[in-house]
Amino acid sequence: MEKSFLIKPMLDEDYPVIDYGKGVYLFDMEGKKYLDAASGAVTANIGHGVAEIMEAMQEQAKKVSFVYRSQFTSGAAEKLAEKIAALLPGELNWSFFVNSGSEATETAMKMAIQYWQEKGIHTKTKVLSRWVSYHGITLGALSMSGHTGRRARFVPLLEDFPVINPPYCYRCPYNLTVPACNYLCARELNQAIERIGAEKIAAFIAEPVIGAAGGAIAPPKDYFKTIKEICEAHDILFIADEVMTGSGRTGTMLACEHWDIIPDIVALGKGLGAGYAPIAAAVASEKIMEPILAGSKSVMSGHTLSANPQSCAVSLAVLEYLEKNEIMKEVENKGVYLRNELEKLKGRYPFVGDVRGKGLLLGIEFVEDRFTKTPFPRKALVTQRMVALAKEKGLIVYPAGAGIDGVNGDSIIISPPLTIAIKEMEELVLLLAETFEAFSNQINLKMAGDN
Repeated sequence: MEKSFLIKPMLDEDYPVIDYGKGVYLFDMEGKKYLDAASGAVTANIGHGVAEIMEAMQEQAKKVSFVYRSQFTSGAAEKLAEKIAALLPGELNWSFFVNSGSEATETAMKMAIQYWQEKGIHTKTKVLSRWVSYHGITLGALSMSGHTGRRARFVPLLEDFPVINPPYCYRCPYNLTVPACNYLCARELNQAIERIGAEKIAAFIAEPVIGAAGGAIAPPKDYFKTIKEICEAHDILFIADEVMTGSGRTGTMLACEHWDIIPDIVALGKGLGAGYAPIAAAVASEKIMEPILAGSKSVMSGHTLSANPQSCAVSLAVLEYLEKNEIMKEVENKGVYLRNELEKLKGRYPFVGDVRGKGLLLGIEFVEDRFTKTPFPRKALVTQRMVALAKEKGLIVYPAGAGIDGVNGDSIIISPPLTIAIKEMEELVLLLAETFEAFSNQINLKMAGDN
């Protein structure tokens, strides 16, 4: 391969060059087919190569692809904001468009702090979060993230915002089970607030289903109800990071809807543009905007390409495609089917410790000993090996962290496009079984070699 000047995730690795995509499949320049069981990075919610989205791109490009938000607005941005207001629950009506999930969560953080400032309260500047969480790679978003590995290089530059344990029932830090646990992992928030002081805390941020840091950890039934009650009791805003879980990924526009919770601010991304264009949003409720509208009348944030008309037109087409084809209605049933098939694999392979998730955001955690839940040694690089073996088989899965310490654990996320058909899910499971078989053979060879 010729020398490349592109900075890729691993500089010494050869990456296949993708030629085109169609539906749930990607095809490289050598003609190899890959079933995209990760939707890229839990992004390609409606699959690849959808003609209607490409038509919307072309139509907008014929009009205008860029206007600067400080000078103009555009029909595409106005229509997208109107569509999001109609689709989201409660009074989540005001959209601030940005280019990535990291920007969306960071904008949400800034909006939360500004909300209190506009009300004359300048002490509320902290945004609390959980360990085993990931809210983005920019410094503000990373400060809110409890992803130990991704924080490590930059700790001196980061705020200490992660304060409580995640709702990680498979590895409960209290060694309890629901509901006997009385949701102690949620009630930790109350203790943290009392230690720090509610007068210093602007908001609490959480992913409804933990993604990259934990491999699709879904909370027990009353977890978020408890969290919201604690936030309200201490006059603290609740931010839902729905970058991964939103836009239909779990079967509803927001995953929070499964637990009847309406956040004060929501971060959207990934599936909002379904990979067809870079776009994300911080969506604020009427409550958040009221003091800003009565005060400075300006949200202090922004990027050159915020509310880009080309991206907004694409996102609007994606949301209309979801609606017109009633795609979200099928997600729950597809998720149940796929999860059941993954559970069957768990029965066949002892290194599968847990299968979890919500809708079509599913996680598989790997363990060395299923009975004790002992993780593989870090040096075994199990997640990386699983991802590589799957790719060899023509299956794309998403690597994720695991372990209550956020360091010692391995998992992958299975998150195919929401449009995936039953036959394609059968193929996915077959390829995953071949991957597990190959991994099992590696383990057996190692054990034979050790003996």
